[in-house]
Amino acid sequence: MTELDAYRSLFSLKDKVAIITGSSRGIGRATAEAMAAQGAKVVISSRKGEVCAAVAEEIRDAGGEAIAVACNISDNAELEHLVAETRRAFGRVDILVCNAASNPVYGSMSQVSDEAFHKIMHNNIRANMNLAHLVLPEMAERGDGAIIVISSIAGLKGSRNLGIYAISKAADMQLVRNLAVEWSPKGIRVNAIAPGLVKTDFARALWEDPKAREYVERLTPLRRIGEPIDIAGVAVMLAAPAGRFMTGETIVVDGGATIADVF
Repeated sequence: MTELDAYRSLFSLKDKVAIITGSSRGIGRATAEAMAAQGAKVVISSRKGEVCAAVAEEIRDAGGEAIAVACNISDNAELEHLVAETRRAFGRVDILVCNAASNPVYGSMSQVSDEAFHKIMHNNIRANMNLAHLVLPEMAERGDGAIIVISSIAGLKGSRNLGIYAISKAADMQLVRNLAVEWSPKGIRVNAIAPGLVKTDFARALWEDPKAREYVERLTPLRRIGEPIDIAGVAVMLAAPAGRFMTGETIVVDGGATIADVF
């Protein structure tokens, strides 16, 4: 391979196998489509099997390679099934994107029940760790692999209405640091992406409110909220050779919101 060939393949995911949780819509779907466009074999996964199947079919119709495996990330047996079905179809797992998350509460932390607290913490942290540990050993055997956790800028600052969710997303950033320290000596890169406000169903309550959206756009240096493709491109970079010297990091993708001059 010549030097120019190496540069041409910086973002190639040819023949790589990628599991993306929560990929029937939003950031997860955009990430799956972007990775498929770069040559990856992608596994579409969320709780609703029929929706996953439709997305996988669209990717195949567009010339990509994809399968659908329904999975509720709160169930360890279903996580194991997700990985097993991926190996059955494609033989391996090269890339894991932990995108699925829960946030059943919008409001003060004083309103969060124990049940809701445990659901957020389990789905947003423990499930990511459990799923990572299902694929890390095989990545270590090959000496190569990439794990990407979709966090949030909510984990970087205080929050009036997303308090417990913000705690879980801050923990995700520490999770990738810990996993990187443990597993990067085996050639595995583990990183997080912290999006700002993105136009997804998950964040609909925020961007559909005209006053809230106008406020965010006015304070954001790029003067707009994000689109799923804005996050997908960064995920491709982290999974591809372009990200081969990055591990344990959190990349903020928020249009400049966290550095905005509000005074």
